[in-house]
Amino acid sequence: MINPSALGWIDKFLSQNNNAIFPLKSWEDVYFDIQQTGFIYGHVISLQAPKTTILKNWTVDETTKIALLNALYLVFVQQTNTNTTTTDVFLEKTIQFYKKSVPQNTFFFSEWFKAEKSSSKLEGILDARIQTNSNFISKNFSHIVTNALLFIDVLAFQYFLENDDLADNFLKKIEENCLYIVSKALQTKTEKTTYDDLLLKLFKNSLRFTSFSDKKNAETEFDWKPFGTILEKYYYIDLAEMALWNDAVLEPSENDFLMRLVENLGLEEQKFKKNHSNIGEFIKKYKHEIPYFKFSNPVKHFYDNTTQNVSKLILRNKKRLIQEVSESKELMVLLTQSTTRKLDETEKKKVKKQLLDICKTIPSLTIFLLPGGGLLLPILIKFIPQLLPSAFNENLE
Repeated sequence: MINPSALGWIDKFLSQNNNAIFPLKSWEDVYFDIQQTGFIYGHVISLQAPKTTILKNWTVDETTKIALLNALYLVFVQQTNTNTTTTDVFLEKTIQFYKKSVPQNTFFFSEWFKAEKSSSKLEGILDARIQTNSNFISKNFSHIVTNALLFIDVLAFQYFLENDDLADNFLKKIEENCLYIVSKALQTKTEKTTYDDLLLKLFKNSLRFTSFSDKKNAETEFDWKPFGTILEKYYYIDLAEMALWNDAVLEPSENDFLMRLVENLGLEEQKFKKNHSNIGEFIKKYKHEIPYFKFSNPVKHFYDNTTQNVSKLILRNKKRLIQEVSESKELMVLLTQSTTRKLDETEKKKVKKQLLDICKTIPSLTIFLLPGGGLLLPILIKFIPQLLPSAFNENLE
């Protein structure tokens, strides 16, 4: 039995499949194999490997971690055109890839590269990679936003193996394409809600390589022409479908958007229909198990849950928070005024900067500094005025 939280799990997984035959397939079949595991949707139900691996009793993080390793390995086998395991080369190439792909300003992976054993290095890297998404947001949402984006690693790994290098802007470009497609998919909905906008914000805050200004440009500029690999094209289609499926209804306008996307990506309509059928069957079969589809409005559920949890954190740190906020008279004034009027952009930036500085000093509130934490700041801002001394509020009035 493999325990993905214990040291040596990669060696055990690879040894179970040592000398096993991995039948070579087309890239489309490789994608469909990974798709059927649920990894594309952020809800892993199985693994595509010669030896059966039991997923029962694993946490979401553990299941996702081994599914990411398995997807990387399937791509390695296909790209290197070998149908038997070559674990040493795989480990070496995967570590080289992550060294190349880690953002220069990140600290998540640096310590793990120091491990002597290759498998131990990769265990640490994958653990850190999953943990960057295992923050306050993904624990209260469905993992389908953040974990579905892990397939970007697989796309980049294929590119790395093919070119023995990774272009500086490759990962950023993939993220920009994903953001554009999800944004356009949500815009096609005839009945839009505030939660569609929140879903897009969740998606934006799950990206790793695209800055805020880049995100803004990605929504307005896109060069439509056939590009990328088969894996990349099918992934874009699935991202669009997942965005449109959030209300479990596919409207005629949404279907038209998908068909235009298929044409722009240069995919055959018949193959799209197979892919469309795959995602429909998966969601219908597992919608009662996927947290994303357990509720009538999953994004609203996320927002309500997050509000409750943020309020608990604030109350637990009430004294320290009031003390820190009270030391900044300007911040106190702006926060209180935000309850009666809309702050301008300059004032919002001041509030955000000063609150983030305060969060750095309170360990329990460092969640606001994690990837996606910025999405929680409005909830924090909403609650703080309620904590301020009543005499202060009366004086303001």
